[in-house]
Amino acid sequence: VQLQASGGGLVQAGGSLRLSCAASGLTFSSYSMGWFRQAPGKEREFVSAIRSGSKYYADSVKGRFTISRDDAKNTVYLQMNSLKPEDTAVYYCAATKFGGLTATTRAYEYWGQGTQVTVSS
Repeated sequence: VQLQASGGGLVQAGGSLRLSCAASGLTFSSYSMGWFRQAPGKEREFVSAIRSGSKYYADSVKGRFTISRDDAKNTVYLQMNSLKPEDTAVYYCAATKFGGLTATTRAYEYWGQGTQVTVSS
């Protein structure tokens, strides 16, 4: 199984980025997909998850970020709008088959390599 995250970069506060995570080696539609992030010196934290038509967001990103998936392309997306400097982190995508729609890091079996998002003030 491989998860390949992309789309990170440097953006000014108030700007937008769209992250993508392409999955291979798994039956994508059978998995919940999640996005997490980790800032320097901090623990990895939940951002958002999606399973079928259900979505789940951390309070810190609700109303600004939108998760979506395209099962035909084995890809999950994270549209990030109104970015803030505190959104700066490495963003990881993850997959879980049996964990459901969860924010629990250890429920996810597979992880991507991460993509850096930097928001300048």
